[in-house]
Amino acid sequence: MKKFRADQARMHLFMMLALTFTTGIIDAVGYLGLDRVFTANMTGNVVILGMAIAQADGLPIVGPIVALVAFMIGAAIGGAMLRSARAGWSGRSTIAFSVTGTVLLGLGVSCFVVLPVEGSPWAFTITGLLGAAMGLQAAAARKLAVADVTTVVVTSTIVGLASESKLAGGTGKNFPRRVLAVLMILIGAGVGALLLQVHIGIGMGAAGGLTLLVALAGHLLRKRRKELEAEEAEALSLIHISEPTRRQEKKKKNASPGGARHGSA
Repeated sequence: MKKFRADQARMHLFMMLALTFTTGIIDAVGYLGLDRVFTANMTGNVVILGMAIAQADGLPIVGPIVALVAFMIGAAIGGAMLRSARAGWSGRSTIAFSVTGTVLLGLGVSCFVVLPVEGSPWAFTITGLLGAAMGLQAAAARKLAVADVTTVVVTSTIVGLASESKLAGGTGKNFPRRVLAVLMILIGAGVGALLLQVHIGIGMGAAGGLTLLVALAGHLLRKRRKELEAEEAEALSLIHISEPTRRQEKKKKNASPGGARHGSA
C-alpha cells in the first residue's frame, strides 16, 4: 500500500501537468480566437480588463468580464461540491474533471456547427462556458493539492522555481515539476495557436478529450486504491480475529494436565 501511495502521488502529478497543457491550449484559443480573452489565466484577464477600461489599444471589456465572472462561478461550484470530499482524488473529483472535459469537447464540436464571430452573443457564450469550466477545473485541482501545479497559473510556480533554486541559495525543491509545469502551459499555448490556424473547435475538442482521459485515469486509480484499502482492512480484521483465538488456545494448553506438568518441569 505504501508503494501504491507513492505511485498515486506520481500519477496525480502527471495528470495535473496534462491539465496544465490543456490550459495553455484553451488560453491560446480564447486570446487569439475569442477577441483577446483569457478564459483560464485570470491574472492576464484582469490586466487586460484594466487596460481596456483605460481605453488602451482598443482592448475588449465585455469578454474579459464574462470570462472573469464565469470563472468565479465555476470555481464556487467546484468549491461547494468538493468541500466535504475526502482528501486526494474522490468521486467528486472525477465528476468535476469529467464535466470540464465534456464542456470543452462539446464546445469544440459546436464550433464546427456554428462558427463564433468576435463580439457576437455566441462568442460571449463560449467565453462564459470556457471560463466556468476552467474555474471548476481549478477548484478541483486545488482540492487535489499537487504542490506547485495548479493547472491554470504558473506565476507562483515560477517564483518558487527562482527563489528556492540552488542559484538563490535554496534547496531546489520540486525543481523538475516546476519546470515541467511552465513548459506544459508554454507548449500547450503553442499547440493551441497552431490548431487555431486549422479551426477554433479543434483546440477546444483536443483539450476536452485530454481532460476526459485524465478524469478516467483518476477514476481508475481511485478504484484501485479502494480495492487495496479493502484488502488491507480485511487482512487487519483477520489478524484481530485470530489473535484472541491464539490466546485462548494457549490458555487451554496451559490449563491441560500435560501443559501443567510441562510448566512444573
